[in-house]
Amino acid sequence: MKKTMTFAAALLAASVLSGMASAKTLVYCSEASPANFDPGTTTGGNDFDASSRTVYSRLVEFKHGGTEVEPGLADKWEISDDGLVYTFHLHPGVKFQTTDYFKPTRDLNADDVVFSFDRQFNKENPWNGDKYLPNLTWDYYTGMDMPKYVAKWEKVDDLTVKLTLTEPNAPMLANLGMDFASIVSKEYADQLQKDGKMADFSTKPIGTGPFQFVDYQLDSVIRYAANPDYFKGKEKIDDLVFAITPDATARIQKVLAGECDIAPYPNPADIGTIKANKDVTLMDQAGLNIGYMSYNTTIPPLDKPEVRHALNQAIDREALIKSLFQDAGATPAENLIPPTMWSWNKDVKADAYNPDAAKKVLADAGLKEIQLWASDRVRPYNPNFQRAAELIQADWAKVGVKAEIVNYEWTKYRSEGKKKDRPGAFQIGWTGDNGDPDNFFATLFACSAIGVSNYSSWCDKDFEDLIQKAKKTSDQAERTKLYEQAQVIFAKEAPAFLLAHSQVYAVVRNNVSGFKMDPLGIHRFDGVDKAE
Repeated sequence: MKKTMTFAAALLAASVLSGMASAKTLVYCSEASPANFDPGTTTGGNDFDASSRTVYSRLVEFKHGGTEVEPGLADKWEISDDGLVYTFHLHPGVKFQTTDYFKPTRDLNADDVVFSFDRQFNKENPWNGDKYLPNLTWDYYTGMDMPKYVAKWEKVDDLTVKLTLTEPNAPMLANLGMDFASIVSKEYADQLQKDGKMADFSTKPIGTGPFQFVDYQLDSVIRYAANPDYFKGKEKIDDLVFAITPDATARIQKVLAGECDIAPYPNPADIGTIKANKDVTLMDQAGLNIGYMSYNTTIPPLDKPEVRHALNQAIDREALIKSLFQDAGATPAENLIPPTMWSWNKDVKADAYNPDAAKKVLADAGLKEIQLWASDRVRPYNPNFQRAAELIQADWAKVGVKAEIVNYEWTKYRSEGKKKDRPGAFQIGWTGDNGDPDNFFATLFACSAIGVSNYSSWCDKDFEDLIQKAKKTSDQAERTKLYEQAQVIFAKEAPAFLLAHSQVYAVVRNNVSGFKMDPLGIHRFDGVDKAE
């Protein structure tokens, strides 16, 4: 019989894990359970918090709290004049984590880097498909168009790796700082394959990051210990605990009671209570995000732009934003990218509320019923999917369209939603991964992202040509012009209803230091300390 562990017991176990009475334990109230611990196979921010940003490292990293790329596992790199060849020089002596389920016999080398990417695109690699995980898709690798741009990864020597592209790609270096580009252990993979335990790779992770995995009690607690061999030096926190708490109000109550040290995404209604508490700090920043609702543009009558525009016009967006975000702060979205991002087109405007015009178009199109999808999770770009669905449902009812609300748990919600034949309107959103507009336009609406992260199944030739051209030049002024044109096409075709760009919050107890809000929506615990 599998034993269960209470949250209190998990904390006690974590506190003695290092065998020292003075061990520091940091408790993070996370918002959802991870799908698994292999960042190449997952797409959620909660997945990455639990895997790539704790257990793993990458060739390059984003500067803590920013979008600037800095050295990671690679101390330095060179890019050829034609932009086609990237040569990375690895940091010597980097150790993979030693656990009770794996003891490495060598340091990180080029074989690990090549394997980390080869498994995501090479159909001949046994780790690429169902032998590893059922129904496996490499959504980020595919959604970022890596198969199109990567010609090959090759080992030059143990500490040198060469990446060759098929054509120049301006965002490539930033892409390699993203979670899917985490470097895994080939030696560990080989051992599991030999033992017939390949699935363990996603549940018992091994990396080179600041914390190493200890234990996971499903939907309850994840425990980590500081990696004693971390190549940047052991963390000040000895033990890290994720207390999985989906309810936003419950998360905040735990922080206020001292049961958790940090919690993300408070309910807008709780902001005032948090600000009044002298034991915590409410951190906030403008989110590099977008909340939106994708229409499946391949299924009539949603294949007609005028119908999609009419559905948008039927929604009282101002009232919707006010109800969802209250005083927490959100900017109505005019474009897919937020106004803080370069290339935002100030001349593009979203559909205005006009139910009378919408009603006629929808009646003429014969649209009387539609599915409206909602998840059970709080996300920074949408604090309440169900409430949003109910308000949109009411607005559409006023123009003669009956909406059936479809609910799923977060992980299943995304897996069902990305299917090409998914009907109706699907609420979703995005937080940028690397600070580049390509990470919004291409990742969310490129033709290659259909079935992956393009929930609208929308493929527009003119839009596609513009965003692909923008990848090939490093001239930011030229890229800006191309993205501005792409935004005009997006507004004209309306593959989605654009909701808002939200303010993002985290609640931190005052005895915690070193924690930073991140514009990329990740939660990092390297560099964090706690006064006992």
